[in-house]
Amino acid sequence: MRWRCDPRQFALILFCLATFLPVSSETAENPASLKLAAQRPGWAGDAACAACHREVSESYSHTAHHLTSQIAGPRSILGSFRPGGNILTISDPSVRPSQPAFYFDMEERAGKFTETAVTGWGKDLLKKTESIDLVTGSGARGQTYLYWQGDQLFELPVSYWRDGNRWVNSPGFVDGTANFSRPVNPGCLECHATYIRPLSSEVTTNSYEKDSLVTGIACETCHGPGAGHVARYAASAARRAELPQDTILNPAKFSRDRQVDACAYCHSGLQREAVAPAFSFVPGKPLTDFFKPLPVAASEHPDVHGNQVGLLERSRCYQSSPSMSCATCHDTHTGEKAAASYSSKCLSCHLWTACGVSKKIGHSIVSNCIDCHMPAETTNVIVSETSGQVVRAKMRNHWIKVYPGG
Repeated sequence: MRWRCDPRQFALILFCLATFLPVSSETAENPASLKLAAQRPGWAGDAACAACHREVSESYSHTAHHLTSQIAGPRSILGSFRPGGNILTISDPSVRPSQPAFYFDMEERAGKFTETAVTGWGKDLLKKTESIDLVTGSGARGQTYLYWQGDQLFELPVSYWRDGNRWVNSPGFVDGTANFSRPVNPGCLECHATYIRPLSSEVTTNSYEKDSLVTGIACETCHGPGAGHVARYAASAARRAELPQDTILNPAKFSRDRQVDACAYCHSGLQREAVAPAFSFVPGKPLTDFFKPLPVAASEHPDVHGNQVGLLERSRCYQSSPSMSCATCHDTHTGEKAAASYSSKCLSCHLWTACGVSKKIGHSIVSNCIDCHMPAETTNVIVSETSGQVVRAKMRNHWIKVYPGG
């Protein structure tokens, strides 16, 4: 038995566009992708997909799913390392003379990026430095950073927050402390990486085979192992006729329940008990083969990663539309659009004149159904307290309904 990553143990900030990562550079950026076939039987790696599906692969390379983890570098880390923007001050003796100086210094030297905690009085300072090795989060709300200590993986105490483009204490870390010992377990990684091999079956392990890491969410995470598909279309026409035809999974052909399960694998919150090892989920299979069913959600508000699927399933739109799924609005191969642009999806079923507010604001209502019926709300779990200031992430509530005051 294992539990999905506890938000108090590991708060990662998700989704939307960040930096450009060309498909053609994937092998150079992520050499582990070449080892994917050896690590996971039947897998081929994204480079093999891009050989025939260049356009969709390049489009996908811009998405939050693809960028949800990256090797640390000048193009993947969004926080500033320039003087004036690379210091996070927690305590300043010139403001609070009774307290020692305490700050974090983010530095870049010869292409290496580090976080250093500094505390003390005058020149009598204590320092602790660790490298930024991995980036998690695509940057829509922010990024959290991880570092290797041998074969163990830990979360760093300073994160980047998109709101204000600033450094903050990593969500869940205690303000005024320098904690470099928060472990990163497999349940945390399976929704932020394609694969990494744990060195222990213990649910709390943070020891891994470093070279097995394949960052981001690869094509085969949703489409299943692709080696057979690649072999079939690389063969001659005569040979191809002898090979199996169903060599790749197409989620669009799944039943609605299985389509939604594929999304719920990572978009149904974290308070869930698994009955299978991390990275064992197979698209098209019932999610209950891998996780115990969740109890009915009592909250109407987003949790740490947002139980988008659970909230969507409570919507009358979903319950009244047998074909409605996450893919009705979201195309995983392209970047997310502005929220208002999804109003056209609403208006494919609903008349704008049926909305009571239409009488007040007229036809302009067609430009934004979303902010009224799927409001963005602050979460009480992705919270950073930094120098006494509390900042909270906003998540889009996927329970589609009429909200008071909307």
